[in-house]
Amino acid sequence: MSKEPKQKSGDFAVIATGGKQYRVSVGEHLAVEKLDPSQDGGVVFDRVLLRAIGGKVEMGAPHIAGAKVEAKILGDFKDKTKIVFKYHSKTRFKKKKGHRQPHTKVEILKI
Repeated sequence: MSKEPKQKSGDFAVIATGGKQYRVSVGEHLAVEKLDPSQDGGVVFDRVLLRAIGGKVEMGAPHIAGAKVEAKILGDFKDKTKIVFKYHSKTRFKKKKGHRQPHTKVEILKI
């Protein structure tokens, strides 16, 4: 029997990955910047900035030591096309380019 407290529906954590911060809870599906999958198809986010479990809130400075959030990788996809258009008036300069940002969809398993 594990000594970890049971996860409740109000429990959440704030993690940092890909230069962004996300508020996550167990069972949530999330799209983050592209990740390299490990051998077992899971990922561990160890940069936990805040966690609230059972009404107890912990804040890191900047991260909580030893805290981690486990997730399962569901797949990779690309975002909608963003158009990058450069234009200089009076010089006949036009440049049009598109960009599709790669993302990874994950499901949060455990905080």
